[in-house]
Amino acid sequence: MLRTAIIGLGPIGNIHARHYQEHPNCELVGLCDIIPERADDAACRFDAPAYYDAAEMLRTVKPDICGVCTGGHEYGGDHYTPTIQALKAGCHVLGEKPVSNDIAEAEEMVRLARDQGLCYGINLNHRFTRLTRIARQWLNEGRLGHLLFINMAMWIKNPRETSLWFQVKALHPHTIDVMRFFCGDIAAVQCFVTRAPGRTIWSTAHFNFKFACGAVGGLTGSYDIERGHPMERCEVAGVDGRFVLDDMMHKLTWYPANNCETTVINNTPFGMIPEKVFDDTFRNRIHRFVEQVSDGAKPATIEAGGADALAAQRVLAAAITSVEENRVVEAPVPNDAI
Repeated sequence: MLRTAIIGLGPIGNIHARHYQEHPNCELVGLCDIIPERADDAACRFDAPAYYDAAEMLRTVKPDICGVCTGGHEYGGDHYTPTIQALKAGCHVLGEKPVSNDIAEAEEMVRLARDQGLCYGINLNHRFTRLTRIARQWLNEGRLGHLLFINMAMWIKNPRETSLWFQVKALHPHTIDVMRFFCGDIAAVQCFVTRAPGRTIWSTAHFNFKFACGAVGGLTGSYDIERGHPMERCEVAGVDGRFVLDDMMHKLTWYPANNCETTVINNTPFGMIPEKVFDDTFRNRIHRFVEQVSDGAKPATIEAGGADALAAQRVLAAAITSVEENRVVEAPVPNDAI
């Protein structure tokens, strides 16, 4: 039984707590938030002790796994301190995205986990859907042949304006991770930005990518469009065919080359609530992390690990440089030397 604790009990932290509690190999032993009412409410809901100081909770309950579900500036500004505390306390950590909105802090977090020999994952849950796994299996089987391009788009209505680069940094850890999941490392990026009337941040962006494998790609993202469904689309093409994923969790379509017959796989049976399908992505991701920790997986093999999340943030940092300097920017290729 893995002793599990959560730091950060906003809406996302409560989702994490629920899925850990439902896992047969986990026991919730601590729930922490600097806002006492949040910790107390979660403690009543999940029947676990509340704490208001992360260091105190870590010393007292000595968890095996710690979920870091804090938010902060650009959704990632408050991840650094509790992650460092949990890793130094000897906990495996599953954090929320982005790994951090600060590259230097993210590098330190990933480096510490590696040096401590601890598993460090990030909730990049869009790669943990049933349909995304099937699409990746098609790639592994060579069904697409030589890869040519990947195009992706994601949009939600978000009126928040916490920084000029909020949309770029906060929305696209997911999209970059999915694109890397299918096509590998990104070698170069060029980014263009715009904003809707009345906005003060760069609320819509388009990225052009060159992948290390030779494929090319494009990504469009926006905080200006009502969500609806689909809110996300990914198309990957090779010389032998292409597939299209709608929302990562709803529909996968295979288009073989030189054949007019397509294959469509739906993941939302009649009567299934879309919100429930999205909630399943959290369950899939959290349960996979628990499974890997339980099985004694080597930290470097953790799916959607801290190093993957750091690679995505480095690509986004390169995109910001591209806008500021009006040029194509080489993206640092990840390696073991953080």
